[in-house]
Amino acid sequence: MGRSRRTTELGLLVLVAIITVSAYTLASLGTDATIPANIGTFLGVVVAGLLLAHVVVRRLAPNADPTLLPLAGLLNGLGFVTIARVDEDLAWQQALWTGVGLTAFCGTLVLIRRVRVLEGYRWTFALLGVVLLLLPMVPGLGKEINGARIWVGLGPMSFQPGEAAKLCLAVFFASYLVEKRELLGMGTWKVGPLLLPDPKHLGPVLGAWGISLVVMIVEKDLGSSLLFFTFFLVMLWVATQRLFYVVLGFGLFAVGAYLAWTQFAHVQERVDIWLDPWSDPKGSGFQVVEAAFAMAFGGVTGTGLGLSGRIAIPAAENDFIFAVISQELGLLGGTAILVAYLLMVGAGLRIAIRTDVAFEKLLAAGLTTLLGVQAFIILAGVTRLLPLTGVALPFVSYGGTSLLANYVLVALLLRISDDEGSRAAPRPLANATAGSAPR
Repeated sequence: MGRSRRTTELGLLVLVAIITVSAYTLASLGTDATIPANIGTFLGVVVAGLLLAHVVVRRLAPNADPTLLPLAGLLNGLGFVTIARVDEDLAWQQALWTGVGLTAFCGTLVLIRRVRVLEGYRWTFALLGVVLLLLPMVPGLGKEINGARIWVGLGPMSFQPGEAAKLCLAVFFASYLVEKRELLGMGTWKVGPLLLPDPKHLGPVLGAWGISLVVMIVEKDLGSSLLFFTFFLVMLWVATQRLFYVVLGFGLFAVGAYLAWTQFAHVQERVDIWLDPWSDPKGSGFQVVEAAFAMAFGGVTGTGLGLSGRIAIPAAENDFIFAVISQELGLLGGTAILVAYLLMVGAGLRIAIRTDVAFEKLLAAGLTTLLGVQAFIILAGVTRLLPLTGVALPFVSYGGTSLLANYVLVALLLRISDDEGSRAAPRPLANATAGSAPR
């Protein structure tokens, strides 16, 4: 089984390399009618990075899912090509961060041979996650960029600690809920027709609600606030199988969001832009209006890579990179991006369903939720399904911190998948007769 999966993965990675290099060449031809001089170097870097990651997976996680790494590489490659189309200087920075991300991917598989080891460091991850999440609030460290205080500046470098915080909190919540899921699932407190858990066990829901409101109000980051709270509620629902927590959680979030909308100007501005960007098309609504025109201009098949002229959308390499892809690759290209995310989410949920270890199941569900909900939030903002937020489109948007964190996320999912595949693999006859140790 392991050999077959790795052969499939290698074939998909070769296809990803061909697509990425071809797209890079076409984008350059469409922009200035020349084949890029660095095409050989670019091809070598792409192939070498993907092959290195494949070799590490083949050696250290041979039974892991074969689709996650190729899908991540495809999204990363298309994102790089689009960033190069917008700003070549940023593209090479993204290429450097891609190398760092793949190195972190390999390092995660080398260092973490069993995901269950992380369960013993529950409170360390909890403390680290909260500190990283609130770090931008520290005077002198936190930086406000584009209206959101989610950055930390150290000299000439800036990074988003919230990207690392989400991984730490995923490990903590998975470990905590494994221990408390029975208490949280029992109903001992009767309120009218409802049988609710003991009030003291509702602390995690209220705590997650409080943290999400702090992120929304103080850091002015609507996207991360919604992401963290949704991710925790999904994990709580998976652990307890009680829909009550989902209803209560979103009720609390709705109340907090309404209060924030009535009390804070930056929240009101985001909602106003969402409802009617045409009220100020050359001011606060400019990005949303330009993105709408770009996607409409792309039509079904797009203008072609490099053929859409000057990109007029501000921050096109960050929040609105999906609009640029939809303009040049059309509805078909935008749909391909959506399908890639759906396939990644499906693979992550399949890993969570197949494993029979509670901690691994919850961690896989949580990591998959982080990836899927983050993609949904930013895509919904660009298409005006939700108010626009500042979260990055995983693997596609420009940003080193996001790329690094998401490659580590994929490595953790592959490690869980490999552990499950190793347990499910047929055992040699000698071991089968001796029996196996209980989990």
